[in-house]
Amino acid sequence: MEFDIFFSISQTPDTTGFTPSEDEMFSNFFDQVELADDLGFGVGWVAQAHLSTEIQKRNRDPVVPHYPGEVGLCTDFFQVAREMLSRTTRMEVGSAVMSILASGGPIAQAERVGSFIALHGIEPAEKRKLHIGFSAGRFEFMARPYGIVPRDQVEEAAWPALRGQIFAEASEIFLRLLNGEVVSSETISPTTLSRVNFRSEEDWSRVQEAAVSERGLAESPESIEFENRYDFEEIKTIPQEWRRSLLNLVLGSHDKQLQVDVNKIRPVQVFNLSITPPHVIEETHERMAESYHPDGGAWVRSMMPRTVMVFVNDEDGLTQEEQDEAALEEARAALSTYWSALEGTIDPSKIEKATDNAVIGSVESVVGQISERFHPEDRIMCWFDFFNHDSERVKRNMAAFMTKVAPRINGGP
Repeated sequence: MEFDIFFSISQTPDTTGFTPSEDEMFSNFFDQVELADDLGFGVGWVAQAHLSTEIQKRNRDPVVPHYPGEVGLCTDFFQVAREMLSRTTRMEVGSAVMSILASGGPIAQAERVGSFIALHGIEPAEKRKLHIGFSAGRFEFMARPYGIVPRDQVEEAAWPALRGQIFAEASEIFLRLLNGEVVSSETISPTTLSRVNFRSEEDWSRVQEAAVSERGLAESPESIEFENRYDFEEIKTIPQEWRRSLLNLVLGSHDKQLQVDVNKIRPVQVFNLSITPPHVIEETHERMAESYHPDGGAWVRSMMPRTVMVFVNDEDGLTQEEQDEAALEEARAALSTYWSALEGTIDPSKIEKATDNAVIGSVESVVGQISERFHPEDRIMCWFDFFNHDSERVKRNMAAFMTKVAPRINGGP
């Protein structure tokens, strides 16, 4: 089993109510990065966010109206990745995940990837890959200033489904530019929505009615075509001759068709979460085994990293039972803080469900939970800093996991 690590750099009050300064956040982050490299984690994945979560609460329709502080401080993954690589020798670096709808859109993001790897790969001996996890972005307010908003009544009515198709359009542009292709909006697949794109007949009917009214149609259409979100003549990004072998792409989307479609362009792996039901995990592996782009080789389970919150307690002076109890209290406190921040309420059922999906307890207990829940060829993205700003404790947990849990999972002492 392979073990990566996830860094959230989330500047929000932890379970004690403490919020570090920005300087403290970054200092703690880089301390943990250096330790992660020493401990042997494979990829250090960094959450990316944009714009102030606090300020968006003033918006007419705030996305997360109760979230205190900032959901994340990594607003420019490439600068953070450069610093991470300069401080480490073995660990690779990844974005988890980078929005290609924000920060200038897919063209700007493709150009940044190429530029970064052109510089990163100058030294022929450099073998560490840049892992680009990309998505539409979890919070809509981060993409709105870049024009990702409904343009008329039809788009307003269709927005939940249309936003996903805008991401599909952006993904095609992004990936084809990374291939080194010459691209124009005329060569990008058109966006057409029909009943299959909507959750209910009522949702689709509202879009049909808006189309009849807005476009002067005589009857309700069976499908509706939308103008390209990105309109441009032929372009090609530069630099052009960077080492594409140093790039690994990972899609942050559960859209089954999109997972297939992006792999018609180039190899693109898939992210998954610890809360994803087991049958969805297995269905994704089956689908990717058939659709993964042949240039990426045969699909293997480690190509789908799975995010797992880790609440391990290996503190001195406690019995195993006491460590289990303390870890469970820590997990419940962190998850209560999370749900209160995200929704403004604490839902006990959601907290219990989340604890069922995290790994919690003493070294012995965490070994048992991982062995029971995960396939031995899975790749786990361990999340230690979940609503925890006690960096020294986070580092002790990281060390306990990699020196005591990981070896036993893989058959060692």
